[in-house]
Amino acid sequence: MFIRELRQAGHVRRFTISESAGEGWEVREELEGQVVSRAHYRDWHRVERARMRIDEQVSDLEGRGWR
Repeated sequence: MFIRELRQAGHVRRFTISESAGEGWEVREELEGQVVSRAHYRDWHRVERARMRIDEQVSDLEGRGWR
């Protein structure tokens, strides 16, 4: 549904939002393939807020050289 991947000096960060088998949505952040954070939401408005936080985090990382 949503995937954003950033790289810097061989490191990889990935942010994903995906549907969770009819039980809402899963929001995940991974670093080097390891899950750093994971949350499940049933309320779409919470997913929208999580997406805004991801956008802010991505913007900050891009400001620090991640692409």
